[in-house]
Amino acid sequence: MARDLLAQTSVDKTLDRIVAHAVELVDGCQDSGVLVIGGGRRVRTLAANSDLVHTSDALQEEVGEGPCFDAARYAHDVYRIEDVTREEKRWARYVPRARELGVGSIMGFCLYTEDDNLGALNMYSPHPGAFTERSEHIGWLLASHAAVAFSSARSHAQLETAMASRHDIGAALGILMERYSIPAAQAFAVLKESSQTQNVKLRDIARTVAETGEIPGAVGG
Repeated sequence: MARDLLAQTSVDKTLDRIVAHAVELVDGCQDSGVLVIGGGRRVRTLAANSDLVHTSDALQEEVGEGPCFDAARYAHDVYRIEDVTREEKRWARYVPRARELGVGSIMGFCLYTEDDNLGALNMYSPHPGAFTERSEHIGWLLASHAAVAFSSARSHAQLETAMASRHDIGAALGILMERYSIPAAQAFAVLKESSQTQNVKLRDIARTVAETGEIPGAVGG
């Protein structure tokens, strides 16, 4: 499993395999997903094998609580609800509505490495009591391997993006310097001004210039 995760060629593929392994390896797991929490406690579902996962993630964002939400938010190893049909004081707003979705039991594992809190790996069963101590142990091992693979894939993707951005910016600077006979510092200032006036990231402005030879927002461009 660990080799399979590290062999994936993109962040999306890595996350899809994490979810697939959860369903295959963890006793009782029928649905699984990965969520992250951004600014303002906004939840993003990065991978899911069912609509239930998307709905549950949106619900936890709406009520501001839940085992998966809290696992990601507080970097806690695991939160578990053994029986969603029972009253749960910790997540009193989430649990009754999860019950209406047909959820029977839930586990949320924090995906983290020494350097990063990456979100949460979440597992669902329609049956109360589906997750045992063994399920939790295997889920924790999966989450540990998944966090390392996810972090590695994300770092690789960020490096590739940074390298592509440097290439586009360099190409755009070269075009502007040649066309307008200006030094590099002035060409960069032109890109920066276009980025600010268009409210578009500098790397995207540079890519447009590199691909089309035109400066977004410029007269005739």
